[in-house]
Amino acid sequence: ELRAAEKAARESYEVAAARLGAARKKVAGKLDKAVARELKPLKLDKAKFSTSVEDLAEDAWGPNGMDRVAFLVATNPGAPPGPLGKISSGGELARFTLALKAVLAEADRVPTLVFDEVDADVGGAVAAAVGERLARLAGGCQVLVVTHSPQVAARGAHHWLVSKSNVDPGVMTTVDALNDEGRKEEIARMLAGAKITDEARAAADSLIEGARP
Repeated sequence: ELRAAEKAARESYEVAAARLGAARKKVAGKLDKAVARELKPLKLDKAKFSTSVEDLAEDAWGPNGMDRVAFLVATNPGAPPGPLGKISSGGELARFTLALKAVLAEADRVPTLVFDEVDADVGGAVAAAVGERLARLAGGCQVLVVTHSPQVAARGAHHWLVSKSNVDPGVMTTVDALNDEGRKEEIARMLAGAKITDEARAAADSLIEGARP
């Protein structure tokens, strides 16, 4: 009876896992095309993204099926693809992650997305592109972004300043909602550093004005 139950359980597992693997392979191409459409606006138009679905050895089968899914990227023309986490630089990884999140948010609606420094290691036009994509993504769900980029911060509908101070015996974290003037000052500080200049305030005004729909 135990052998019969084991045989039935194995057959049931193999059928379910094979169905899962087939579904993964079927949608992998669709995911690749959808992510590819996201890359050009994020200044990754020369990069390639692909989804790999590989069969696993039997001793590696588990609750996630009989295959392994991996995201592969090539960031330079002619370069061989490799694992997303190993090939990409910090800035590239952040933008690939944003592209994936944007695509998956459309397929699996979630009320809130949180990005922690998705603009890491990027600046200038690339940071502006990231901020623009985040703003468009926020049209379909709530998007919370932790950022040090003035280009990204200028795109937000609301702005909170997170600060830390030493308080015996530890550290206190404070979150303050900024009004329009406070927001301009903070973006100017992000642009200029410790000493805020009139030029930085003018640049902050320009960023905020340019981010308005």
